[in-house]
Amino acid sequence: MSAEMIPLEGYERRADELMIDRSLGFLQQARTRRTVREYSSDPVADEVVANCLKTGMTAPSGANQQPWTFVWVQDADIRKQIREAAEAEEREFYGGRAPEEWLDALQPFNTDDHKPFLETAPVLVVVFAEAWKNADGEKKKNYYVSESVGIATGFLIAALHNAGLATLTHTPSPMKFLNSILGRPDNERPYVVLVAGHPAKDCQVPAITKRDFDDVVIRR
Repeated sequence: MSAEMIPLEGYERRADELMIDRSLGFLQQARTRRTVREYSSDPVADEVVANCLKTGMTAPSGANQQPWTFVWVQDADIRKQIREAAEAEEREFYGGRAPEEWLDALQPFNTDDHKPFLETAPVLVVVFAEAWKNADGEKKKNYYVSESVGIATGFLIAALHNAGLATLTHTPSPMKFLNSILGRPDNERPYVVLVAGHPAKDCQVPAITKRDFDDVVIRR
């Protein structure tokens, strides 16, 4: 059965000058986004987070199957459980599971198994990828799951930054403990823990650079 086709709404063709101005403004804002590991415990308005999550939900997905679930964690006890479980996995990672090459790559950023931001930050969003779902009593496979969930997560990060919040993507491995703590079914795979909130007053971030445009963009 074909989808019902409706007129495109919300699109406005703009003059080149306006598009350049808007694209430059967004670029300048995006360049201020940094991964933050030091957070204030100051609360964030629910409406802000809800609007950002709704933005993530607008992302395109394979066959419009929208194979994602966002678990918005505010409860302090649950954040504590997540931190304890994540740090247990990280101790295994830093203590012998990670190859030396990976540890060498991480060394300049002084990361270790301590993850206090999982408790300090007021907002955690755990993104789950749905490998399949039950529809009409039948198990149906989702397609392009990683690609779709990755795009949705990118939309969400951009929305949080646009709203004025700092973010951090955290991916302890393995992450199956998140299914247990958050009561998610086996068909959902933890994709990323997204930490959000206001930076701590004396927050510092590493001095890093991004690759040059001509090293990344190939025009043919």
